[in-house]
Amino acid sequence: MSTADPDPRPERDRETVRVELGPRSYDVVVGAGLVGEAGRLMAPLLAGRSAVVITDRVVAGHYLDAALNSLREAGFLCSQLVVDAGEQSKDLATLGGVLENILGRGIERSTALVALGGGVVGDLTGFAASILLRGIPFVQIPTTLLAQVDSGVGGKTGVNSTLGKNLIGTFYQPRLVLADVATLDTLPLRERRAGYAEVVKYGLIDDPAFFAWLERNDAALLDGDPDALRTAVAHSCRAKARIVADDERESGNRALLNLGHTFAHALEAEAGYDGSLLHGEAVAYGMVLAHRLSAALGLCSEGDAARVAAHFRAVGLPGEADALPAIRWNSAALIERMKHDKKVRDGRMTFVLTRGIGRAFLSRDVPLDALRTVLDQAFGEGGLSAPR
Repeated sequence: MSTADPDPRPERDRETVRVELGPRSYDVVVGAGLVGEAGRLMAPLLAGRSAVVITDRVVAGHYLDAALNSLREAGFLCSQLVVDAGEQSKDLATLGGVLENILGRGIERSTALVALGGGVVGDLTGFAASILLRGIPFVQIPTTLLAQVDSGVGGKTGVNSTLGKNLIGTFYQPRLVLADVATLDTLPLRERRAGYAEVVKYGLIDDPAFFAWLERNDAALLDGDPDALRTAVAHSCRAKARIVADDERESGNRALLNLGHTFAHALEAEAGYDGSLLHGEAVAYGMVLAHRLSAALGLCSEGDAARVAAHFRAVGLPGEADALPAIRWNSAALIERMKHDKKVRDGRMTFVLTRGIGRAFLSRDVPLDALRTVLDQAFGEGGLSAPR
């Protein structure tokens, strides 16, 4: 370390992942204690010294003061904006309120927004940054496992529509992502499990060895072991960074990151975004259904589909419909939701299917009868309530 730039903070327990996007490239720093260093790490990347930290009421009680103090110590003039926690805040009404509030503060194009929270806060803040004054900088400080490994990296921003999830938004990259794994200590087990589903996704897409590693280390991860968490988060971010670098705006293989999501978004919409079904829970069962659909089409083995379902059941995530909220699930209604998915092309639904664990691919040729049969087998023909 140079004496011209003294810094006593140990770096050996941190990993930096570079998202290579030319002039929009940025780092994802993974480690513990990063919230308290946010100002120091942000300062070299920003032209201005004005920032607005956006968070939710739950996260504010844990980390807002530390974030604000860090920014002020680095010379930032900063303020905060707190929104309600939960998916219900990811809508146009909340976005409109956020935009008007921030504009009322007299911001400039050098003002940075800082997203301190989970996926809802990150998506909302990123979208606001992308359209305020036609684009101002923002930084992601994701505080949930799901956001650290998925939504906080890659520049997808947006809000939900009454017709479906994430239908209104932009591609807009952050200047920096700080994945502070210490923030996961205050995450409820249910939220940690939901984030774990997105970690598993990277193994199921194209990394069977990583999936096998997760099968051996799932307990440590969910128990909050810091080394296991750092390893899993960094590995997931590297996987996502490679895909985003090759296909930033999802015109090709980036859509593989949607494994299980076509099903999941339909399930979330039917559940009403009321908190009874978390995004990661829906994604877990969506990946189960994607493997069962692949098996029904003769693409992968029944054994692989069963292995995926068994793993999710073992960690407390939905591997069967009876783990979903007890509402009347209807195959026809779910298919209608899927027809409004943002990945529809020329009226044809896009699915991520698989030829086996770690062998995912895109398909727009799924027979509707096969899809309906898989859903009927999952929920009962004609639509049955899923018991708790």
